[in-house]
Amino acid sequence: MARMGLGHQWRCLFANDIDEKKGKAYAINWGDDELLIRDVQQVDKTELPGQALLAWASFPCQDLSVAGNGAGLAGERSGTFWGFWKLMKGLSREARAPEIIVLENVAGAITSEGGRDFISILQALADAGYDFGPLVIDAALFLPQSRPRLFIVAVRSDGPLLPGSTASCPQKPFHTEALEEVFDQAPAAIRKRWHWWKLPLPPQRTSVLADLIEPKPVGVEWHTPSETKKLLAMMSPVNLRKIEAAQQTGQLAVGALYRRTRNGEQRAEVRFDDTAGCLRTPGGGSSRQTVLIVEGQSVRSRLITPREAARLMGLPDKYRLPSSYNDAYHLLGDGLVVPVVSHLAEHLLTPLARLRLSASAVAG
Repeated sequence: MARMGLGHQWRCLFANDIDEKKGKAYAINWGDDELLIRDVQQVDKTELPGQALLAWASFPCQDLSVAGNGAGLAGERSGTFWGFWKLMKGLSREARAPEIIVLENVAGAITSEGGRDFISILQALADAGYDFGPLVIDAALFLPQSRPRLFIVAVRSDGPLLPGSTASCPQKPFHTEALEEVFDQAPAAIRKRWHWWKLPLPPQRTSVLADLIEPKPVGVEWHTPSETKKLLAMMSPVNLRKIEAAQQTGQLAVGALYRRTRNGEQRAEVRFDDTAGCLRTPGGGSSRQTVLIVEGQSVRSRLITPREAARLMGLPDKYRLPSSYNDAYHLLGDGLVVPVVSHLAEHLLTPLARLRLSASAVAG
């Protein structure tokens, strides 16, 4: 999804994932010429060809997520960042360091371990000769899914910056209060390297959740009336009132529902704001998302289909998904929202790369 978001102006030199099923999904859409399925901590720098302009790392979020186990960067999964970073340091020693590095994770990475994990990442970048700027971008700006994600865009400190690409202070909505707090508390050496990247807001979103719903769902079955009734019984009075309000309109209403554990009790929570909740894999600490269709007194429910989930990630319908529901949902729940990556690429990454290429050509 990062590759698709970057677009045809970029050429992929190397792709890596530990998950064989995700690798198969990559291969059927892009081919496997540059793909290596292996734990990044077991990858050797000699397997990385040439010198890339950009290195992108979306490392596991389970130990950093609010819904996860809270182990932070010391955790087994999120700690794979250090495996990736070992490769970057190895490339640097060979004068093959990328001009740009993008690190992506959940917004919870900012406050993980009281902010210490986030500072550790920034310190690693600074020690390797990079300036950096963190951004939090919510997919809801682009499509009907609430999905805020952290993007740290780092550039080599010895290269030029785009005129007008940075601001003197935080810019809403891409710089959150959490980022401001970390900046205020960070060591002076970190603040010196920190840039407040300027990004334009995308055009006002016009799509709603109902636009992405399949009229004839493929890959899932509608719940039985008793199963739907069981879901409704798990709702708090606040959520039941949302159902009642939707029924009173007499119009078709599409809602998104999650089952969550609140105070040791499993609850069903629904939203009718034309936006889905964040797609998450069960391994990420939450249940699969359920679609709730309300029309008059009729209430129907079912799991979200793989194609609907793909649309919520900004993937075109021609994108080929795994045939297994679980494999497709796992792939998408862990993925990147394509229009978010495209926005970053158009307004920051691609212009930066062109500038660095031009500067390198002049120097050469």
